[in-house]
Amino acid sequence: MTATVAIGEFARLTHLSVKTLRYYHEIELLEPAAVDVGTGYRRYSTDQVERAHLIRRLRDLEMPLPEIRTVLAAADPAERDTALRGHLARMEAALDRTREVVVSLRALLTAPPPPIEVDYRIEPAFTALTLTHQVERSAIADWCGTAFEQLYTTLLESGVTPGGVAGATYSNEFFTDDNGMVTAFVPLPPGADVVPTGAFAVVEFPAGNFAVAVHDGPFEDFDRTYGALGSHVAEHGATLPDAPVRERYLVGPDVTDNPATYRTEVCWPITEREI
Repeated sequence: MTATVAIGEFARLTHLSVKTLRYYHEIELLEPAAVDVGTGYRRYSTDQVERAHLIRRLRDLEMPLPEIRTVLAAADPAERDTALRGHLARMEAALDRTREVVVSLRALLTAPPPPIEVDYRIEPAFTALTLTHQVERSAIADWCGTAFEQLYTTLLESGVTPGGVAGATYSNEFFTDDNGMVTAFVPLPPGADVVPTGAFAVVEFPAGNFAVAVHDGPFEDFDRTYGALGSHVAEHGATLPDAPVRERYLVGPDVTDNPATYRTEVCWPITEREI
């Protein structure tokens, strides 16, 4: 047997405030069972309690309202479960990132940075298959994952084995404006026959002078390696301010047991003078 109750009583049944219930009515997420034409008073059915509880839990999990609407409208349980699993996966990823930031912050506050080891190198010219795009800094991890998958797939389909360690170059705007050109590259072996299509390009990278340091650890600590290496270069007066920084990915999270661990060469462009 069901009954209808006033909005205040429904708030007590569901732990949703009257203000929240009125808002959910306005956006048609949880509409009253009846509204008095003369007074405008809302009444809710006790059959709606379970639906209200589900909405409250999903909001506690920070699910956006449009996604909650999709979950509630799903007639197929499989469709509903897919939406829920997708949101939970995103939340778990956010929790992992939060843990990484906490660990990094503790290290920053309690442990002095280890002395950086800098190698000075003349990188020879090389040819690479590339993919270039203007990328938001907040989206760089996802973009790189997709870009390198596409680059390696293209080489595989062309029957070409990579000729060296993959990497990427980052324009100054990527750091100054949080949005800039990024070029992902995979070196090609001598004489490789790759015909680029679409956004892919075969690019000749010129030889250059670099100060190189290895970042060995979580992604959240990349800035400390950049800070130490860039400071070292600046203090020796060897900065090339307009040249892009280059990263070479010796080990990525896809080939380690620890998804937060990277081993990356950060290659800082420098003048020809010795430092």
